[in-house]
Amino acid sequence: MERAEVLKRVIGILTEAQDIRRAVETGEEDTEGGPEEAAAGVATTLLNEMLPSISVPADASPRQVATLVAEALGPALHTMVSGFSLAFTSLAIAHDNGRTDVSAIEVLQELALEIEAGTYDEGP
Repeated sequence: MERAEVLKRVIGILTEAQDIRRAVETGEEDTEGGPEEAAAGVATTLLNEMLPSISVPADASPRQVATLVAEALGPALHTMVSGFSLAFTSLAIAHDNGRTDVSAIEVLQELALEIEAGTYDEGP
């Protein structure tokens, strides 16, 4: 999966978490069992989309399985952590600069637009 797609999914997870938090605070209920269950479903879906499929031969040794898993997950997890770090940094900068004119979701939306424009195409 392209780095930009991973970054957008990370923003999707964080945006969904904000929506769920807001729903809990205002007492809104989801028809599928509540906001927490809805968040878990969205987050799980987005996480699964970011992780690669791993094929392990039936006769693989434990060491071979560990190597295959590490080689498959390493780059994906690195990109995901980079995405969460980028989002956190963007939110922290807005907070530290005293930006009361924008919400966290608006900061994340701006970040998504920057990603779409190719601002963060380079990097790990």
